Amino acid sequence: MADEQTQDTQTPDAHSAVGDELATRVQVLEEQLAAAQDQSLRVAADLQNVRRRAEQDVEKAHKFALEKFANDLLPIIDSLERGLELSNPEDENIRPMREGIELTLKMFQDTLKRYQLEAIDPQGGEPFNAEHHQAMAMQESADLEPNSVLKTFQKGYLLNGRLLRPAMVVVSKVPAPVSPSIDEQA
Repeated sequence: MADEQTQDTQTPDAHSAVGDELATRVQVLEEQLAAAQDQSLRVAADLQNVRRRAEQDVEKAHKFALEKFANDLLPIIDSLERGLELSNPEDENIRPMREGIELTLKMFQDTLKRYQLEAIDPQGGEPFNAEHHQAMAMQESADLEPNSVLKTFQKGYLLNGRLLRPAMVVVSKVPAPVSPSIDEQA
């Protein structure tokens, strides 16, 4: 009976040691599980970010694939427009040629609009916009506000909202004060 009492007293200690060992093992496993879940969430988030970036890159590639081609076409549009500006609309000898140029230019512009290529053609008096205009010169003007477009040398263009070429313009500035001449001072 003394042996039974000894075993009974040892059993709670053994159970306690095994229980502590199991509790420690459970805690370690729970920590490992939490770390694995955290790593899994991070990998899933990284994968989602990579997928989103790839989709954006493909979208941009589709949207702006025509950028180089469109840049190569802009001088042709400029030449057609310049030809119309320099030809006399009253001259009967060149009227058929002029009409042909006008139709060609119209078809060209319609085609470019279908591909989201928009002209930037600032008119006189429009405020200067550094994002879409390139100032080629400044000229004094008493008629217009300072930093207004006086004249457009060359149209600019946007492709899907992105600047392809800025409009080249002359910008107004405040007239210089007239210094009195020698006769006026006397």
